[in-house]
Amino acid sequence: MDATKTADGSGEATGSDPTPRILIIGAGSRGNAYARAICQNYLLGRVVAVAEPTQTRRDRFGRRYIWGDDVPSDGDAFAGWREYITWERARREKAAKGGEAVPDGVDGVFVCTLDETHREIVTALAPLRLHVMCEKPLATSLADCLTIYRSFVPQRPGADAPAVIFGVGHVLRYSPHNMLLRKLLLEERAIGEIVSVEHTEPVGWWHFAHSYVRGNWRRESTSAPSLMTKSCHDIDFLLWLLCAPAPGLRSTPHQPSSVSSSGSLVYFRRRSKPPSAGSATNCLSCEAEPDCMYSAKKIYHGQLLGTNTDWPVKTVLPEIEDCLDDGGLKAAETALLNRLAENYDEETPEDVRLQRPWYGRCVYEAGNDVCDDQSVTMTWGDDDDDEEPAGGAANGGVVANDAYIPTAPREHRNAKRATFHMVAFTERICERRTRVYGTEGEIETDSRTIRVHRFATGETRVLRAPQPSVGGHGGGDEGLARQFLRAIDAVKNGGCAVEDAQKLHIGCTLEDIVQSHAMVFAAEEARRGEQVIDWPEWWRAQVRDHVGIGRHAENGTAAES
Repeated sequence: MDATKTADGSGEATGSDPTPRILIIGAGSRGNAYARAICQNYLLGRVVAVAEPTQTRRDRFGRRYIWGDDVPSDGDAFAGWREYITWERARREKAAKGGEAVPDGVDGVFVCTLDETHREIVTALAPLRLHVMCEKPLATSLADCLTIYRSFVPQRPGADAPAVIFGVGHVLRYSPHNMLLRKLLLEERAIGEIVSVEHTEPVGWWHFAHSYVRGNWRRESTSAPSLMTKSCHDIDFLLWLLCAPAPGLRSTPHQPSSVSSSGSLVYFRRRSKPPSAGSATNCLSCEAEPDCMYSAKKIYHGQLLGTNTDWPVKTVLPEIEDCLDDGGLKAAETALLNRLAENYDEETPEDVRLQRPWYGRCVYEAGNDVCDDQSVTMTWGDDDDDEEPAGGAANGGVVANDAYIPTAPREHRNAKRATFHMVAFTERICERRTRVYGTEGEIETDSRTIRVHRFATGETRVLRAPQPSVGGHGGGDEGLARQFLRAIDAVKNGGCAVEDAQKLHIGCTLEDIVQSHAMVFAAEEARRGEQVIDWPEWWRAQVRDHVGIGRHAENGTAAES
């Protein structure tokens, strides 16, 4: 840390620096993305520490965002999250004793490690009472999601929210494009009442091969279904659009009634392998490589020659920039091709095969099992507000002579449907497409523009949200980082209650986060069982009865923002 002040040992940083101070755990692509976003909002917060086990990544990250050309100070860099927690506990012990100068602590943490590590890391951070932003998904199993919830929400009567700010990397909520779309639908009611939504995530043909065939997310047993690892924020996006009541109305959120799903691993398997590839299992030793569009040599070496040293090349060879600095392009090419040539055979122990990605592996021999094409359908039933809502007078009405009398306008909501399609085989990479059909018009979006057509007038207008100059997910990365920093600042410097800052700046609760993840797990259960899941019943059986949450999902505060 760059300052040494006498601290009081609390969870938040102290000293003369009022700016929220951030630790990044995991200096990979997502850790760098959020660090860049924080630097874009340097008046709101600063990255002051990194925890990363790979030294080359840790050093390069630190030079770029923390200590520059200087040497790291005590508390700037850690060889992993466990080392940080040990250091932080010792720091607090020294601060509690008093009289000794100790480095400032941090206010918040971004957890940007592999999905399967989230539960262990986040629950270990909970006792420190630091604000937490966890990259999506929150965890790879429903049980782990609920464990995280228990670790942050006090188990006492009336407690249903963490004592710290908690966010998850559902960045689609925070892009200017999607925020404009939501405003059109809910505030302006530009197409009347929503009837149905079609939403597609085109993953991209080579991106899917990189991440979900050769990469870390290729197997459910070591990660999670691709619907979770790739598209959990798309399901969250749909719930964000379709559950919340229109602003100014006191209606409770409109909760889904059912979910179903279908899909499978269609293409990336041995039966699709071209005969010309023979028994080859690695692109660099395959006779069919020159004619194969999934050639690892073409995808990664070709990008390097095009001077791209960022994702995905850096994912394959994290030290690529050091290779270029030390030996030039030739040394970088050699190191990259050597990495791509790494392979396994039948004698390789299974744990060795599964513990790492194999980016030079034949896409038809990669041992992957996650869906490359999947659809999810969620339905909402008629929402009749003629009856007294749960909570009675507390929900905006009065009870007189045993009759409920509303004192604020309510909203009647008809049945509606949302269909989500995740597909690997697309030209576009993650440039989502959405169609919304309403009672008075329709909206079509393509991640850049929003086309609004009104039936009554025949008018069509095309809108464009401001496009950020940097950052991924249409500005969602920067938007989420900015809102997380604002929430911390509101608590640290503005005297704002945590729950109020969470609602105002993050826009969702930890319970909402659990609910959107639970919907993905329910969809997967529906897909495997070829069934339609009754959502309220599933939520009660799988979530509420286990951890005591769920009042909000049934009575009306979940998904509201």
